[in-house]
Amino acid sequence: MAQGFLALGDSYTIGEGIAEDGRWPVQLAAALRAEGLDLPAPRIIATTGWTTDELDAGIDAAHAQSPIATDHALVSLLAGVNDQYRGLEPGGFRTRFAALLRRAAGFAGGDAARVLVLAIPDWGVTPFAFAQGRDRDLVASQIDAFNAICREETARAGAHWVDIGPVSRERGGKTAMLADDGLHPSATMYALWSALALPAARAALQGRRPS
Repeated sequence: MAQGFLALGDSYTIGEGIAEDGRWPVQLAAALRAEGLDLPAPRIIATTGWTTDELDAGIDAAHAQSPIATDHALVSLLAGVNDQYRGLEPGGFRTRFAALLRRAAGFAGGDAARVLVLAIPDWGVTPFAFAQGRDRDLVASQIDAFNAICREETARAGAHWVDIGPVSRERGGKTAMLADDGLHPSATMYALWSALALPAARAALQGRRPS
């Protein structure tokens, strides 16, 4: 029986600036184990700053170093913020994101219903964004556009969508919700993401498709 958990992403998955046990995939796995589900700590393939194409290349590099199993019980994907940050076009992003979703499903035995996709959080509410003089409304509209693509492609693939966008927007500027860099989430914020992801993760592990 498949038991592994593979988490794919960027700084939001690797947990930039916080301890390993605070990362949201690690917290999610712990919450599932607390419910009696047999799920080990996740294998994380993520690096701060990765765009979708860099994540794709990172997966290749990780596989070359240590082969990635293709029968994971659960696979998560959170990617795209760096595509938006660097001003990459949504059209190209859609193509790259859909390809990543297919790869993620491939690591779950070809079953997209075992894949969780988390929305891109709105970093425009953070002190980092204000210090850079970023236009909060512009960042928000761009994040919304990228998330619309993520949601559409997730539904098309038959994967589970977890919308952490609203909580990131509502609480992401508060000190307790931030790492020391004033940009990345704290373990406290990641706990909120984990709680939002828990029902979808439970459904995926039980073999239920998105409703």
